[in-house]
Amino acid sequence: QVHLVESGGGLVQPGGSLRLSCAASGSIFRIYAMGWYRQAQGKQRELVAAITSGGSSQYADSVKGRFTISRDNAENTVYLQMNSLKPEDTAVYYCNADGLVERPGMRGSEYWGQGTQVTVSS
Repeated sequence: QVHLVESGGGLVQPGGSLRLSCAASGSIFRIYAMGWYRQAQGKQRELVAAITSGGSSQYADSVKGRFTISRDNAENTVYLQMNSLKPEDTAVYYCNADGLVERPGMRGSEYWGQGTQVTVSS
């Protein structure tokens, strides 16, 4: 059984910073991509940032230059450093692992964390 556990959310003032962490645990052989999505109240879930095992990353236009995604492949952990936070960044942030292979020869699957609330408000 694979689990993704997020941490690091909370309340921060506009202009502040937060760092989200997500650790994947369980039977894991490799993970192709790990990333962060967010869902604001009344809106659809959207991609924030993602990074492959080779280090290629992508960002939503709305967070480019403010957020940085990084990954520790050995620890199956992904991080999201969020700087210059804005009220519109308020959302539940979900960790995603795509192409997660539990054992050699198995097909990859997608897993989600339970979500962590980020609130940007004065």
